Amino acid sequence: MKKLLLAIGLLAVSVPAGAVSRYSTPGLSCARVQAILESEGAAILRYPSRRNAQLTLYDIYAANTSYCPQNEIAKPATVPTSDNPRCRVRRCQPASISDDR
Repeated sequence: MKKLLLAIGLLAVSVPAGAVSRYSTPGLSCARVQAILESEGAAILRYPSRRNAQLTLYDIYAANTSYCPQNEIAKPATVPTSDNPRCRVRRCQPASISDDR
């Protein structure tokens, strides 16, 4: 019984607390993508490459820097959506020295 409780405890610790949702942007409106980021804080957005539609691009996008991984900040970016080829969002990117100014 103690082994079972220990295994359950270890399993609970190993599961990530805040899993990030994934969305394919071409099937969503720009307003929906922006609403997802506002409500969830961050999400992985996927979309086809402009140069090669066979390739899927993806990254972490966030409502603001507080939702980005450590040492990253939310910078302006765009993603293609069903109604806007350049929907404005923020993408988490490594912080540079110039970002501190």
